Amino acid sequence: MRPYNFIISGGGTGGHIYPAVAIANELKLRYPDAKFLFVGANDRMEMEKIPQSGYQIKGLWISGLQRSFSLDNLLFPFKLISSLWESKKIVKSFKPDLAIGTGGYASAPLLKIASSKGIPCVIQEQNSYAGLTNKWLSKNVKKICVAYERMERYFPADKLCFTGNPVRQDLIDISDKKEQAISHFNLDSTKKTLLILGGSLGAQRINRLISNHLNYFLNLDVQILWQCGSYYYEIYRGIKDDFVQVHSFLNRMDLAYAASDYIISRAGALSVSELCLVGKPVIFIPSPNVSEDHQTKNATSISAKNAAILIKEEDLEKQFKKQFNQLINSENLQSDLSKNIKSLAKPNATKDIVEEIEKLLKKTVF
Repeated sequence: MRPYNFIISGGGTGGHIYPAVAIANELKLRYPDAKFLFVGANDRMEMEKIPQSGYQIKGLWISGLQRSFSLDNLLFPFKLISSLWESKKIVKSFKPDLAIGTGGYASAPLLKIASSKGIPCVIQEQNSYAGLTNKWLSKNVKKICVAYERMERYFPADKLCFTGNPVRQDLIDISDKKEQAISHFNLDSTKKTLLILGGSLGAQRINRLISNHLNYFLNLDVQILWQCGSYYYEIYRGIKDDFVQVHSFLNRMDLAYAASDYIISRAGALSVSELCLVGKPVIFIPSPNVSEDHQTKNATSISAKNAAILIKEEDLEKQFKKQFNQLINSENLQSDLSKNIKSLAKPNATKDIVEEIEKLLKKTVF
């Protein structure tokens, strides 16, 4: 039997790229002789990140439809035809045994062509609200791996597998890293630590909230580990207060989580999955500027289970101090939030997804 060929597409954001790489890595562990080919969108971050992860990638001329009138929208039909044609050539040349899509523009034409050729396809949906690409593909794929319950609202129920989202393995147990984390970030072990996460680029509204409340946090005797993001680092790097550390990016997220007592975060799908695993009290401030408002839907699905606090950007002025005061002044609330969010974790998500893939591979006839 010849080695398996796996073709994988997922990109546009880290939330699509990381699951794709995690699935590929797990498949590579199980099938060392397998061949892998990624397919992404030209000029998107996957064209850089995938080679850095050690995999080959080919790009398609494809982008999404914009909400407002633009040249890209006029070009979209031509891009779709071009990407379908290029996908057809890629599939014919690479001869994949199975195709995997984790969302993003490029996965639509690639998996559409693969499924039309009888190649078994698997998609992974990270969010609680299904993306347009995955909804479009769902009728033609064999399995749909999801991270939230009740996804039969968007997908055929008989294809669903409740696996969770792939997460970094170094986050699975951080319970014994507190001392190392305090030392690594040179924090005061006698103070509570608030971790601020707005994503790798940063979140303007969260950054402004923290900046405007520095005296408030000082009076609470809370120290701050603040990832402000690459877009905003030059604005906030000059803050010299001893109780605040401003970082563009946190390379040791395991230690950042371990050091924290409370967390304020956006509600991207992978962030939510990581925070479930970490099990610390969380205040979600979802971005309202994402497709289908999926961050608010992600955060709502967690807060509805009394597993996190949700504050919308529009409510920050009225709600933030009230909610944060309640959190830091109630050990019972902290304990309940930690216990409840931890119960939602799916630490074996990557392995569970690959096991679904293996079930399909066993049906493959060479």
